[in-house]
Formats: sequence, structure tokens, C-alpha cells
Amino acid sequence: MELADRIAGLVRPTLEALGYGLVRVQISGRERVRLQIMAERTDGRPMSVDDCATLSHAISAVLDVNDPIHSAYTLEVSSPGIDRPLVRLEDYERFAGFEARVDLLRPIEGRRRFRGRLLGSADGLVRLLVEGVEVAIPFADVQRGKLVLTEELLAAHAGDVAGDDTTESVH
Repeated sequence: MELADRIAGLVRPTLEALGYGLVRVQISGRERVRLQIMAERTDGRPMSVDDCATLSHAISAVLDVNDPIHSAYTLEVSSPGIDRPLVRLEDYERFAGFEARVDLLRPIEGRRRFRGRLLGSADGLVRLLVEGVEVAIPFADVQRGKLVLTEELLAAHAGDVAGDDTTESVH
């Protein structure tokens, strides 16, 4: 099992008990390891710095007990932000109607990068409208997906706190 998946399994129950959903766990760096936990509120309200601080304390306690990273690391707890990553197949359905960029592991029709309006998902496929043509991409072939910051996306989140809220702590 990959370390990020193991950490996700460790922290998910704590996040859910506090009313948050796990968006992504990402580990980067070799010399200075950075563990990023991206979460969102399950009540649909925007994340605040206080939310991130609350989660940081709770996640730190879980990680201190389980010790999945055996060297020093920086824990970063953040919100997904408005132009959030699309991590799960459900994300492509949830954000249908907005513009997204999708990068692939291997080319489809000679392309590895697509940008267009999300049409949702069906049968394990991400559906995009790209230059007037519907493209169906196997979710298994998606390397990275992300909402594109547009006026439409900003208008949809007009009441939300703009940007990414983040807290960091060194372990």
C-alpha cells in the first residue's frame, strides 16, 4: 500500500468525525518532506483558517500515535480552494457545468491534456465538451484534473472565502 493511501486511511475517520471530508493526501520532497492533507467541510460551507487549525491538531495527534512517516516532515492542512483539484470520479459529476483541465497518463487521440466544460461522469468515464465535441476519458487514465478559475466559477463561489486556507506545522 502506498504511504499516501495509508495516511488517508489513518486520518479519514478523524476528519469525518469532525464533519470534514478528505479531498487528497499528497507527499512531496525528499530532504524536506511535506505532507499535504486537503479537506473540505461536509456541510458545504467554505473552509476557514480556524477549520484548518482544528484539523491540523486532530491529524497531528493521529499521526503522532501511528508514526507513518519515520523522518521529520511538515504537515500542511489546506482547503481545496475554488479552483480545486478533481480527485474522485464523483468530483467530475459534482462540478459538471464548470470548466476543467484534465491531464492524462497516456494520450487519447494524440492528446494528453484536455480543457473544456465538464459534462459529468458515467460508467467510469469523465465527460468533457472540448471545442464543441464531447470527449469521454476513462477515469483510470486521468493523471490530474483541476477546475479552471473562470468568472463563472468565481460567481458560483461569490459568498465563499476566496483562495486557499492553509495551516502548517513541523513534525
